[in-house]
Amino acid sequence: MNLDIKGKQAIVCASSKGLGRACAISLARNGVSVVINGRNAAALAATARDIESFSDVSVTPVRADVSTLEGQRELLDACPDPDILINNNGGPPFKDFRELDREAMLAGLVMNMITPIELIQKVIDNMAKRKFGRIVNITSISVVMPIPGLDLSSAARAGLTSFLAGVAPKVAAQNVTINNILPGFFLTDRHNAAFKQAMDERDLSLEEAIAERAEPVPAKRFGIPEEFGEACAFLCGSNAGYITGQNLVIDGGRYPGTF
Repeated sequence: MNLDIKGKQAIVCASSKGLGRACAISLARNGVSVVINGRNAAALAATARDIESFSDVSVTPVRADVSTLEGQRELLDACPDPDILINNNGGPPFKDFRELDREAMLAGLVMNMITPIELIQKVIDNMAKRKFGRIVNITSISVVMPIPGLDLSSAARAGLTSFLAGVAPKVAAQNVTINNILPGFFLTDRHNAAFKQAMDERDLSLEEAIAERAEPVPAKRFGIPEEFGEACAFLCGSNAGYITGQNLVIDGGRYPGTF
C-alpha cells in the first residue's frame, strides 16, 4: 500500500530500540525522514546505521531524555516542524502502589502523560496550518486492561488518552489526527528480565520461557515489532485522515472486551 507520505518529516521518540525503533523503520521505508531518539548512544547509532542501510532518507539521531525540557528542545532543534510525531517513552517499573511516594508518582506522570502533551503543544499548530499532521502515541494495553504493579503507568497513560480525546476533535478539520496504539506482549528487551527469571527458576530454554509467557494470548505468541511499526506507519498515511481519536489495541486478542 502506498501511504503517500514520502518526503514527510517525523520525530520518533524513544526509537533507538523496541517499538519506537520499529516505527522509525517503517516510516523510513515509506520515504519519511526521521529524527530518532534514545539515551543509549550505541543503540541509537546502530539504529541509524540500520535505517541508512536500506533507505536514502535523512536520519538524525538525537541522544536525549525526552522527559526533560532540554531533551525536547534538542529534538525540535533537529526537526522544528515535523509532519509526524510518534510519542513514546519508558514507564515506571513494576512496584506495589503502596511503595509509590509523591516523587515517584510525579515522575511517572511526567514520563507517560505530561511529556507527550508538551511535545504535541509545540508542534500541533504548525501541523494545522499546513493541513497535515499525524500524531501517534504509544501507550499500553494496561490503559484498558490494568496490570497489577503497573498502576502508575496505567494511570498516566489513561490520563493522556483522556486528555487527548478532547484535543483530537479540535484539529480534525485541519487534517491533523491523534491516535493511540496500545501494545500487548511484543518481543522487545523489556521482557528479558521476565524470561531470565523463568529460565532460572524452572530451568526453561528461552523458547520455552517465551511460550509460557505467551500462553494467555489467544494468538499463542508474542507480537513482532515490525507488525507494530507497520500499523503505526498506516495511521500516519495520507489515506488515514479519517481515523482520529482512536485507540488501536494490538495484543493478539488478549484484551477480552467487546468495545
